[in-house]
Amino acid sequence: MNTRTRTTLLATALVLGLSVAPAVAVPSPSPAGATAHRADTGLDTAALRAAITGAGKPGADATAALVRVGGSEGSWRDSAGVHDLVSDAPADPNGRFRAGSVTKVFTAAMVLQLAGEGRVALDRPVRGYLPDLIPAAYAGVTVRQLLNHTSGIPSDDSPDDSLEYLYAHRFEAGDPADVVRAATARKPDFAPGTAQHYDNIGYTVAGLLLERITHDSYAHQLAARIVRPLRLTDTYVPGADPALRGPHNHGYQVFPAPDGSTELRDVTVWGAGDTFAAGDLISTTADLERFTDALFTGRLVHGAQLKEMFTLPDPAVRDRETGKPAAYSAGLSMKRLGGRNVWGKTGGRWGYNTVIAGVLSPTGTLARTLVYSVNSTDAKGADMNPTAMKIMLATFGAPDPS
Repeated sequence: MNTRTRTTLLATALVLGLSVAPAVAVPSPSPAGATAHRADTGLDTAALRAAITGAGKPGADATAALVRVGGSEGSWRDSAGVHDLVSDAPADPNGRFRAGSVTKVFTAAMVLQLAGEGRVALDRPVRGYLPDLIPAAYAGVTVRQLLNHTSGIPSDDSPDDSLEYLYAHRFEAGDPADVVRAATARKPDFAPGTAQHYDNIGYTVAGLLLERITHDSYAHQLAARIVRPLRLTDTYVPGADPALRGPHNHGYQVFPAPDGSTELRDVTVWGAGDTFAAGDLISTTADLERFTDALFTGRLVHGAQLKEMFTLPDPAVRDRETGKPAAYSAGLSMKRLGGRNVWGKTGGRWGYNTVIAGVLSPTGTLARTLVYSVNSTDAKGADMNPTAMKIMLATFGAPDPS
């Protein structure tokens, strides 16, 4: 690991992103339809099972939980909860879900592939590729800074961030180029490369960059570069379709009621809005496990480009809001859990929380990976979903002391 890589606090990691690292052996794909599998691996399977047992019960923080643990140390997979609150049928362990910001890992991988092909230079200003979209005020922003959230491009904020407003406008979609124009019409948050601010905007630009360089759509490049080669048969981006196609478990969100009580609403059908290359992905735990294995074993991204995913910005670069050291690399983040470096990414869409994460063994094999989908009833809350937190800690162990 590069000396620029370092540890930050668990809270930021678990709310915003976690991670894995390169390995050699790729675990065999798990059998389709298996709801539970355990091996004598040293995994705390009792803690894992306990972490998801409450899913789907009245008052629970999650209506379903799908979990897959893999790697050379062994595997475990199981599911809990319900398919929906009307039928109360068991959750489908192979159900599709909205992966949210895990999409960023796919986008970063594709941009880094272009860099490996010599079609993109990570240190070149983005304006050199998108002169009609990126104004002179952002002439210093490089491709690398898009990927590690140090560009300084501000968010294109919603006129109203209230849950009721977002729900009422859930079928509206913004054009990615218009989103970028609105954001870059504003003053930069900071000089490029001097701070870090986790957001969607850099990956919206990165998706448009990908389309400009390849003269192709983001969806088609995703299929050609990742989905088809890895046989990710349940992974796609929905475009304007607000529905989840194929088998899936329903997502629910807690809404405040006028009388001070709360209600659960089914939020399964919800448009992608303006998330585009930053958060549109739909997938399954089996597909994401296969993607994680392939990515971190160097089958998708290679050499210097792969190293970008495991290198954090210079220690002098701090998070704009917290003042803590920058926690994000190109697509991933790293945290210390159980005495080991864990790399990966979380994602959140209304009704769904997702993670891909893992750790390397001292010999360089992919020791342990984790993929989960938790149907959180407050998937975009300020704190990490308790069920998701328990899964994470049961898989990797407690955080190292600060």
